[in-house]
Amino acid sequence: MRPLRVVVTGSECTGKTTLARALAERFGAPWVPEFSRGYCEAKPAPLGPEDVEPIARGQMAGADAAEARATSLLVLDTDLLSTVVYARHYYGACPEWVEEAARARRADLYLLCAPDLPWSADGVRDRGEAREEMHRLFAEELARAGVRVISIAGPGPDRSEAAAVAVAEAVARRSFAAGSAG
Repeated sequence: MRPLRVVVTGSECTGKTTLARALAERFGAPWVPEFSRGYCEAKPAPLGPEDVEPIARGQMAGADAAEARATSLLVLDTDLLSTVVYARHYYGACPEWVEEAARARRADLYLLCAPDLPWSADGVRDRGEAREEMHRLFAEELARAGVRVISIAGPGPDRSEAAAVAVAEAVARRSFAAGSAG
């Protein structure tokens, strides 16, 4: 059986990486960092529509490698649904194969981080004024995908605890379902 996949998602500067790393540590699970951040930092020019496909391939490769090491849980700092949202937002469209892969690779649980943390510019983040709009786009895409979503909000400890409870409940549901099936 494949591991339970949990994706931490949302607009920029909402604590996704910190939360994904903390969840992985708390549950002893591998985690997959956001591929697009490293890709963007390594590219000497601004991102363009030609970067969507390499970003999608890199995100998938990282997820596949981590999933091969995972036993019961895998935590992802974003996934292809994020690639779809940002491609549509920045470039007006997303390659169809990326949208199809996003649908095929949906996670078991999405933790949608609210844009209620202070904005922190870092050279990669560029849409501080658009966090509410981006949050709405993420919520709409997750609803369209028909996935299980838990909203995560509040200061650090509250955010971490709410996320940990959501993951623990998802793990317990899966364990119960597996036990019931046998």
